[in-house]
Amino acid sequence: MTISSKGNVLITGAAQRIGAAIASAMSADGWTVGIHYFQSSGAANALCDDLNNLNANAYVVGADLSDDRAVQGMISQAAVHGPVTCLINNASIFERDDLHSVTRASWQTHMNVNLWAPLCLSQTFAAALPIGAEGNIVNIVDQRVDKISPDFLSYTISKTGLWNLTQSLALTLAPSIRVNAIGPGPVLPSPRQSNEQFSLQASRMPLGQGAPVIEIADCVRYILSTTSMTGQLIFLDGGQHLGWDLPDPGSPPITE
Repeated sequence: MTISSKGNVLITGAAQRIGAAIASAMSADGWTVGIHYFQSSGAANALCDDLNNLNANAYVVGADLSDDRAVQGMISQAAVHGPVTCLINNASIFERDDLHSVTRASWQTHMNVNLWAPLCLSQTFAAALPIGAEGNIVNIVDQRVDKISPDFLSYTISKTGLWNLTQSLALTLAPSIRVNAIGPGPVLPSPRQSNEQFSLQASRMPLGQGAPVIEIADCVRYILSTTSMTGQLIFLDGGQHLGWDLPDPGSPPITE
């Protein structure tokens, strides 16, 4: 593997779905790409092999984001492949709970992975950034941070916290590190959805669609190329954050 002149990016939750799309795009752009995974080792290694066959600039980092020691070692593990100049906090837990069903365990699980791990990674990333280097942190949040609903309580609060953290870190780490966020809406079916249910949900967005996964990757590209931007959140959700479209009486409710 060669070290890229673009820099070394560590992407959490990069084995599949949105993370894999970001990893593929950044590899194609010439970045050295760290593919973080927890349980999806097969998918992570397959993606790594595919990227190396094309561009020779990928590696894997396995870690449990709820394990503080594992999280604290991720940047140094990635830095074996060159100084890490970009961190993308993409991994998340997305489980349903609400006021009536939330437990300490469900709350803490979401906070550990969705908020505490990005904070710890940002801390070690900033400390390890070479003097004079320009760094970037991109946090993948959710349109829910602007359009609160009573469902997915722990998830929503953890992502709202991550958006607030984005703004705080943008101030703390300027001018050497820019910190921004992306707020997706419907991108891919959740494990609880059929393709038909997902299509119905996306069709009810103000634009009649969600965001193709490549648009999330392209937004990362835009953020990295826009050197005047920090502390910003870009929604890619078909307008979902503007308000839920009310279904006709008798039609199935949107549940994701």
